[in-house]
Amino acid sequence: MRPGLFITFEGPDGAGKTTQINRLTDYLVSMGMDTVLTREPGGTRIGEKIREIILDPQHQEMDHLTEALLYASSRAQHVAEKIRPALDEGKTVICDRFMDSSIAYQGYGRKLGERVRIINEIAVEGLTPDLTILLLVDPDEGKKRISNGFLDRLELEAIHYHRDVYEGYLALANRYPERILCIDGNRGIEEISSEIIEKTAAFLGRL
Repeated sequence: MRPGLFITFEGPDGAGKTTQINRLTDYLVSMGMDTVLTREPGGTRIGEKIREIILDPQHQEMDHLTEALLYASSRAQHVAEKIRPALDEGKTVICDRFMDSSIAYQGYGRKLGERVRIINEIAVEGLTPDLTILLLVDPDEGKKRISNGFLDRLELEAIHYHRDVYEGYLALANRYPERILCIDGNRGIEEISSEIIEKTAAFLGRL
């Protein structure tokens, strides 16, 4: 058993992850937990450079397998340089997206299937989250929420792609119910935050 705690946030575009991540982080810090907040793709100097390549709307010619491998490469560096060392020091790591995102976005959305799981298992070298908070909003609603901002290459994809991603997340939630906590993201910020904090506190109490 590693001394630290690894919590990930997942969800389709427009689910409101950033707000809820910050609220949970504030709660854990207030409880005296040494907490590291990070994101994917990115989290390291190398990872952030890879993020720019992946999400740049000008890179429309990017092959789907290239995309999946770039995500896995960023993740491998992230785990080796930042996540695993923090966990080994007993810290709590909260990560905005992790391997589940690749399975949903590239495995289901890009139809790459099991290849995505295989390359990411190599990248993370056995590291899995202790708890995953999955914020779910209908793909049409999610697209509507992000429509007024700057859209990255994946956010610009047609709605059918985002529906496939959503189905991928539902499949993951069914496969890993002991790890993935599904949260209805169609409610108000306060109500969602209260549920996440309550259920995270219950999870911590069981450890």
